[in-house]
Amino acid sequence: MDIAFDRRADDTLVVHLGGNWNIANGLAATDELEKLLATKPLPAKVAFEAGKLGDWDSSLLAFLSKLAACCSSKSIEVVSRGLPTGVARLLELASAVPENKDARKERRRAPLLSRVGEAVLEAGQAIEEMLVFLGEACISFCKLIRGKARFRGSDLALLLQECGVQALPIVSLISLLVGLILAFVGAVQLRLFGAQIYVADLVGIAMAREMGAMMTAIVMAGRTGAAFAAQLGTMQVNEEIDALKTMGISPMDFLVLPRMLALVLMLPLLCLYANLMGIVGGGIVGVAMLDISPIHYFNETVAALRIMQFVPGLIKAVVFGILVALSGCLRGMQCKRSASAVGESATSAVVTAIVAIIVSDAILTVIFDRIGI
Repeated sequence: MDIAFDRRADDTLVVHLGGNWNIANGLAATDELEKLLATKPLPAKVAFEAGKLGDWDSSLLAFLSKLAACCSSKSIEVVSRGLPTGVARLLELASAVPENKDARKERRRAPLLSRVGEAVLEAGQAIEEMLVFLGEACISFCKLIRGKARFRGSDLALLLQECGVQALPIVSLISLLVGLILAFVGAVQLRLFGAQIYVADLVGIAMAREMGAMMTAIVMAGRTGAAFAAQLGTMQVNEEIDALKTMGISPMDFLVLPRMLALVLMLPLLCLYANLMGIVGGGIVGVAMLDISPIHYFNETVAALRIMQFVPGLIKAVVFGILVALSGCLRGMQCKRSASAVGESATSAVVTAIVAIIVSDAILTVIFDRIGI
């Protein structure tokens, strides 16, 4: 890259550009030019002569931009007629929109009181959106009871399959391991008193009343609740939900209600299956570690369990199914229109569902204890 300067009699400083300007060779310095512009009297114009200019890239534009900025600060006119057409256009485009004065301004952290106020307002808005969503879900359920809900039966059948049959492998694994853990923990203590047989009672009652429903709900929150949030969030990004509203179709009826029905119908059945797998897991520990015969273990489990032992777990399973479906659909409907927001809504759906499951389980356990179930 070659640079030469020539000051003419008409008070014009001519910049001669030659050679190849490649960014691989580095950027040209403007120190010499700045010295010339600092000498008095200042030139009235700066012009260019680029007859010997070879190949060029962004390094030439960077040099010309710095030159133009320096001339602008000294009120010197820059004449770009001598530059190649492409260079002149790019230089004009670079200087067409001035830099925002506050573009590089450092952001200051808001005061504590301001941040607390914003957090309170955001929490209030989130509670309001949740209550509105719950109200719309109740209205859709009332429409279903009256036979006026608008959704496709094929969608419900597909969701029943996704929430039911396709969830059996993971529910089987988790429930079996939970039963193994409960039996092993109980065996460590009961073996001290020679009461190993009561491991069957411990595992059966724990799975039927509590662990079957809770573990199934947590698994479905991570598996299905996140899927619901991602599906609805993607539809929100693609403006499919807006299209449904434009056609006069309620998204609550068409999208949320089938998902809620699928989980409410499938979670109690999965809960019963989880109870069975947990009892099988406890039986493996009882037979392998405690030398209890399979028939003896089975008879003890049947003697310990009654129909009423399964009622609390099934009621909790229904409640958990509603909470998981509502959490996933709520976060999906609240999703913003970006790819990252879809991931955030799926994560938020899982967290919301698990918190709701734990809180509701504690409340229901206290209620069942009070009424003697």
